[in-house]
Amino acid sequence: MTQTDTNKKTPAKQSPFVDLIVSIVLPSIILMKFSGDDKLGATNALILALAFPIGYGLYDWFINGKRNMMAVLGVVSVMLTGGIGLLKLDAQWLAIKEAAIPLCIGIGVLVANKLGYPLIRKLLFNPTIMNVEKIDGELDKMNTRAQFETRLDHANTLLAGTFLFSAVMNYFLAKFIVTSESGSSAFNEELGRMTLLSYPVIAIPSMIMMLAIFWFIWRTVNRLTGLTLEEIMVTDGAATDTDKPEK
Repeated sequence: MTQTDTNKKTPAKQSPFVDLIVSIVLPSIILMKFSGDDKLGATNALILALAFPIGYGLYDWFINGKRNMMAVLGVVSVMLTGGIGLLKLDAQWLAIKEAAIPLCIGIGVLVANKLGYPLIRKLLFNPTIMNVEKIDGELDKMNTRAQFETRLDHANTLLAGTFLFSAVMNYFLAKFIVTSESGSSAFNEELGRMTLLSYPVIAIPSMIMMLAIFWFIWRTVNRLTGLTLEEIMVTDGAATDTDKPEK
């Protein structure tokens, strides 16, 4: 395989900083500062603000050449928010929508786990992050696979819990901040404030929870296999060695 072919198959990496700016900061500024009748107006400001996360989500979707369900849900969520504002529905629907999406994901995580498709394997315990083959070998050697699977189920339940936390926080954040009539300038300003606050109030705690789940999995693997962090994690060197053709 040539270097060119390898580059073609590698998805473009999106910067978290750019994602934060495009999806949260810019829409919040537009909604809070340009919704007045003397500027863009409530409707135009809402459309422009929503165009950034929707456009960026679609760009990320098409540029990587594959569907990312989380990205798709993000685009759908933004479009639903826009629909509530543009159709001037009761602001109560915004709170319901903000809670419904992460709640459905959390329930989906639990159901998928019961059906034998634990999401935790896709997100954290996968060959791109951990040396799954070596870990599996050590688990079989030390006869600790059953214990590991039980704890992986616990980790999956904790993952579902992060979405439940997000659902509850989203609901109360929307309920207490967005109180004005939808479609008005005040509604847009409150929506921008809610979007801006969602990062420190919801996103950062959720990321900390994810790190805690990752630590739980690492400690589980360490105790059940005796492998060190360096042996558990996939490194560039290990990936390079794996890619080398056999002689």
